[in-house]
Amino acid sequence: MRPSVLHRYAGPLLGLGYFALWILLWPTEQPYWVLPFGLRFGALLLMRTRDWGWIIGAEIAGSAVCEWRSGMPIGGMGFLLGDVPEPVMAAMCLWLLRRAHLHASLNTPEDVARLLLSAMVTATVATAGNAAMMASLHPAAPVEMLGSTFGSDLLGNYLGVLLVVPVLVLIARERPTQAALAELLLDGLLVMLPSLAILVTLSEYSPQPQFARVLSLAPVLFFAFRHGWRGAGLAMLITSVGLNVTDDMVGRGAPTAAAHLFLAVAGTGTLMLGAATDALRRSSERVAQQNVHLAAANQRLDQLARQLRDAARGNLQAEESQRRHMAAELHDELGQNLTAIQTHIKLAQGRLGQAGLEDIGTSINGILAHMRRALHRMLDSLRPSVLDEFGLLRALDEGPLRDMLAAAGIHYRTDLSGDPRLLDDDTLTAIYRVVQESATNAVRHSGASEFRLRLRIGVRGAVTLALLDIRDNGAGLPPAPAPVRLDSGGRGLQGMSDRITALGGIFRIRPEIRGLHLRVLLRSGPVSEQLLPGVSG
Repeated sequence: MRPSVLHRYAGPLLGLGYFALWILLWPTEQPYWVLPFGLRFGALLLMRTRDWGWIIGAEIAGSAVCEWRSGMPIGGMGFLLGDVPEPVMAAMCLWLLRRAHLHASLNTPEDVARLLLSAMVTATVATAGNAAMMASLHPAAPVEMLGSTFGSDLLGNYLGVLLVVPVLVLIARERPTQAALAELLLDGLLVMLPSLAILVTLSEYSPQPQFARVLSLAPVLFFAFRHGWRGAGLAMLITSVGLNVTDDMVGRGAPTAAAHLFLAVAGTGTLMLGAATDALRRSSERVAQQNVHLAAANQRLDQLARQLRDAARGNLQAEESQRRHMAAELHDELGQNLTAIQTHIKLAQGRLGQAGLEDIGTSINGILAHMRRALHRMLDSLRPSVLDEFGLLRALDEGPLRDMLAAAGIHYRTDLSGDPRLLDDDTLTAIYRVVQESATNAVRHSGASEFRLRLRIGVRGAVTLALLDIRDNGAGLPPAPAPVRLDSGGRGLQGMSDRITALGGIFRIRPEIRGLHLRVLLRSGPVSEQLLPGVSG
């Protein structure tokens, strides 16, 4: 049959299926256990309101057929008031609840609570209406009997919804995957069938058979934890049917109201437990997916960070290469020209003296000496020759830095250890540059009287680490969080931080009551981020 034909005749086909199910479930109706009410509630909840007429008509027709087969009189006011008002009132109540956004969902405990509360409201309205109709048909009936009938019908209607609706929602809206269905069937064979066998045995031979009902909840709890509300609903229906069949087999008759009340309370709890398990499982899956996305994002960020560090390191290398080239050019060109000028002045010193211009020669020699000192400072700023001539440790301990600090009246203390040959050229240059800029800052801006330097170079695993600690007792940083800028092309604290970060190191400014305290960690060779927190000194 084509889909368009199915869509056109969906109402009659649904009514026919509902008619067959109603006749099939009619024999199960008994006090405290009314499965047809659950079928009605589920059908009205799941189907479109425009098909409700077919559902209500099919139920009335099914009730007539069932009463005719059981020998009950059909027709007249008794049938009209006894069988017609209840489905109509249930439909009206569910129409209002659906307008209030009631959905056929059991995915969360809130959804389960909302659905079961709606079931209780609908069962109360329908049962109260049915009791009123019965009272009008039997005005001489005692009030106690009507109250007992109302209570039993209300419990039976609610229990019918509790047992039937989850199965209908499972079939119509929330069908499990093939893997989940196979696992559910396997657990049914391995757990539910043995549990039913144990239930029959305990009910027949146990001196206190009421404990069999308590033990029957064990497989329901198992299915609720393992399969969520789907497993809880199926297990609850099978257990309930098993309890009724068992009681009939052992000759106890219909179960009591207390037994069904226990079943209703236990079923409500296990259904909510199954929904909570499903919600927790979905939350765990979402967290796992988010962790996967975060791990991928972190991996991309790490890759970008490595690329940025490589680019910054390349820029530093290019800058140092350009500085080296400029220093060589200035030394070769300007330095040689200054030397040539000074040589010519010395050769012409005698003739200048004979001409009475000896003071001019002396002045020119002074200017040339000043230019040579300025050139040396410029060359040292571009590329510290002392680093190439003496090595890192001697350059830090005995080089121009000590002379500069001593000339400023600053006491210079050094504590150096390790083998600088373990470090690459970029790291050696970075260490010297940071110390040089820190010393220049102490001389020009801090007003310090003491400058302390500590350097540790060592190997941890396959990685060479250099820990640099620089302190002075000067004025420290200004109150405003503004970076200190150095003169003569210096790049200040921000420049130091950029240089260290470009090499994959760590640059920290430690809080001090007075002065400035810098800590720098550099690494040479392959290194893991896990090494950084363990470095101390």
